[in-house]
Amino acid sequence: MTTTAPTIPAQQPLLTQRQILTIIGGLMAGMFLAALDQTIVATAIRTIADDLSGLSLQAWVTTAYLITSTLTTPLYGKLSDLYGRKPLFLFAIAVFVVGSVACTFSGSMYQLAAFRALQGIGAGGLFSLALTIIGDIVSPRERAKYQGYFVAVFATASVLGPLAGGLLAGQASILGITGWRWVFLVNVPIGIVALFVVTKVLNLPHAKRHRRVDWPGAIALAIGLVPLLLVAEQGRAWGWGSTSSVVCFAIAAIGLALFIANEWRYGEDALLPLRFFRNRTFGLGTAACLIVGMGMFGGVSSLPLYLQIVKGATPTEAGLLTLPLMLGIMSMSTFSGQVISRTGTLRRWPVLGVSLMITGLFLLSRVGVDTSFWWTGTFMLIFGWGLGSCMQTLTLSVQNAMPAKDMGVATASATFFRQMGGTMGTAVFLSILFSSLPDKIGSAFRAVAPTPAFQAALVDPAVRANPANEPVLSAVSGGGLGGFSLEDSSFLGRIDGRLALPFLEGFSSSMSLTLLVGAVLLIAALALVIFLPDVPLRQESGIEAQRSAAAAATVAAAKADVKVDGKSDEAPLPAAAVAINEVDEGLRDKLLANLVTDLDGTLATLKVAERARDDARRVRRELNEHTKTLFDARRDLARQGLTTDQVNELLDLSPAESSRKA
Repeated sequence: MTTTAPTIPAQQPLLTQRQILTIIGGLMAGMFLAALDQTIVATAIRTIADDLSGLSLQAWVTTAYLITSTLTTPLYGKLSDLYGRKPLFLFAIAVFVVGSVACTFSGSMYQLAAFRALQGIGAGGLFSLALTIIGDIVSPRERAKYQGYFVAVFATASVLGPLAGGLLAGQASILGITGWRWVFLVNVPIGIVALFVVTKVLNLPHAKRHRRVDWPGAIALAIGLVPLLLVAEQGRAWGWGSTSSVVCFAIAAIGLALFIANEWRYGEDALLPLRFFRNRTFGLGTAACLIVGMGMFGGVSSLPLYLQIVKGATPTEAGLLTLPLMLGIMSMSTFSGQVISRTGTLRRWPVLGVSLMITGLFLLSRVGVDTSFWWTGTFMLIFGWGLGSCMQTLTLSVQNAMPAKDMGVATASATFFRQMGGTMGTAVFLSILFSSLPDKIGSAFRAVAPTPAFQAALVDPAVRANPANEPVLSAVSGGGLGGFSLEDSSFLGRIDGRLALPFLEGFSSSMSLTLLVGAVLLIAALALVIFLPDVPLRQESGIEAQRSAAAAATVAAAKADVKVDGKSDEAPLPAAAVAINEVDEGLRDKLLANLVTDLDGTLATLKVAERARDDARRVRRELNEHTKTLFDARRDLARQGLTTDQVNELLDLSPAESSRKA
């Protein structure tokens, strides 16, 4: 008998729409933790620093969180590819919650920085793993429809964060606990809900891959990035050419060189395999993520400062006034997702998105002291449309271009490069802003000084009688602002408006310069996304693609073992192939493991079905034998002279039985 190799049976959808939405709910709870934490802590950090007597150390609290969250992002991606998403995602949530509780008990800024570093270890997996899991369960073409859910998380956090941060930090105590400590405690119930939902619903198949873990690469990356992140956060205070900065740059260069050498040596097992960069979409996409991250965070970091310093808004009000930006991101992300899902192409969206970002930054650079918020809000909306068009589409491009088995590393890489771009963009743009500020304020003073309004303010008795005006009056009478400290801008709300005007004009001019630099930088990102290949989106989810690939590999292995007419499988196989149950049981079970989520349950059901099949075949054989015997007896009776009707009546046969042939 000739034995043929198996074909790959058609696969059923992995999850129903309801199951997908349930899983997304769990992922959104995890992402909301980190998104809310960033906005709520940023609003309350000044109050926290005052209470812990560490105002000058508050930057280290941010730096510690940033270092650990950035460093662990690629590690989460690699480990999740090897050991599965669920345990890593649960670990990230649990560590974040434990870090939040620890922050509540901080007695100094040093302790708070250490506990924020612990929080960052969890935060590093919350964003990238959530996006990776979506890639596992939804095809790239359908995935775009769901990105609005995740953007809604950030929009909600951007509204609730400043409100909650300002409210909690402003309370002396709540239930006997200092108000600002609740900034961290609010994460606990959200984290518990996220843990419960993820544990309950996130049950995805995963075949462990026995590979080396690239710990040397992780250590080398830490050596390279920690000094780089330190100097990015502290370089403006240290001085970019100071000894501390130069030492950090040198250590970073050595660490990154060691990282690249190690990745080359580890090959496929590398934390970030260098072969990825031979893929044009991955290379251009991650480079675009880096530059877009710089432009995005560089622009966004300037807006709250403008709203607080120039427009006099409180931190809470400034957070709420950026709602047009969030509205733009959310609306365009949802709209682009729907269109991408219908058309199956996305190349135009990053191009449109970066173009809108450039336009938005250019328009925002024209904003001044007297600009109405309606115009500022409109410009923020345009910038938000740009972000909504390209943020998720760049990640989707990278995911679509890489094999499903590398989904974790690919997604984490896009997230990692965007975070690095954001860190560098914030450092560079704030450095440009504050380094140009003294000259801009000096120019504004020179322009305003001859005006009648300013001259009247200088001789106004009420102005001279107000102690808050004295530092400015002294600086002006001394011939300049060289010794005037701009570290604390709160004095602008206390001095006479005519004296404050040059400061506001100077800050507005510095912000305009910063945003123009950001717009020019984004032109480089536009050049990159223009050359992104127009690759159609796959219609298989990550897990379905892995199942198909594994099934194909198993079938290929089965073909290699099959003998056709006693000859090697190298001879052409017939077009009609048999089903998988004709393969050796070991190969069959191996194939099934890649096709179903519950192998043991499937094998048990398969045994029942095989027994029922065998019984049916036995009964069918017996029926055929009895039918033949009956047919022969009827024929013999007819030969004895009986008619067919007489035979049927004697045997009491039904019409169906009498018409049955042997």
